[in-house]
Amino acid sequence: MRETLATLAVCAALLAGAAPAQAATMDPVQALKAVLAVGHGVHFTETATLLEGADERAERRRKGIFEFDAQGGVKALDVTTTGGEYGRERVIGFNHDIGGTGYQSGGLVRKWLKKGKTWWKDSHQMHLWHTGLLGYDEQLVNPAEPTTLAVLLKNGRRSGDTVTGTVTFKELEHASRWAEHSSHVGWDRDTRLTYTLTLTSSGLVGRVQSMFTFSRGLDELVGKTLHVDTHYSRWGGKVSIKAPDPRRTTTELCIKGLCTWRLPG
Repeated sequence: MRETLATLAVCAALLAGAAPAQAATMDPVQALKAVLAVGHGVHFTETATLLEGADERAERRRKGIFEFDAQGGVKALDVTTTGGEYGRERVIGFNHDIGGTGYQSGGLVRKWLKKGKTWWKDSHQMHLWHTGLLGYDEQLVNPAEPTTLAVLLKNGRRSGDTVTGTVTFKELEHASRWAEHSSHVGWDRDTRLTYTLTLTSSGLVGRVQSMFTFSRGLDELVGKTLHVDTHYSRWGGKVSIKAPDPRRTTTELCIKGLCTWRLPG
């Protein structure tokens, strides 16, 4: 009897030790595809830090939701940002086949809104909306896109539940619709972005850390290094992102006393 119990204990220990190893060998791309569906999405939190030599400052912090399309792109987003120069800001965006529609509340536009309005609506017809809404310190790596995840796994080296590698903006742009339509990937397509993915026990991406140095673009960014640390949770859960109340929304801003000012759309 004692020998039987001892044998069972050894087997249980071996099985317990094998579980993490089995999770580590799961195919992350297939795990991702299994949770992609319209009306479902992922929650995330992130911190963007801009570094210039020894100077380091937390640029902004974000918390929000991405809603998937059927292919793993971001159909819609709802994100709140804190820590920026202009204070707390919330943005809601919807992606279309051409361009997108974005809504902004708080932040820089707060002082430009008409009385009684809390949201500014803007339609971007020539590009997607996400950089305009989230800013140049957004996370360029989108682990909700199977093609992007496949390239990151191919370029990286996997050790247990982490994948570390380097990818050029050109490679990232080719694989990722998210990166392709960011405003600053095209500034220097040879820029190299380093990344670390951390996988969960189910094979999904639980964390993305990325870093690159601006070599071109806006003068205030050139030479600075951006580090973005993003955590993901509730992959595949049901989400519902809706446009703000139209009664609280305007397409016009009041700047220097002129309340019919609009960005070209």
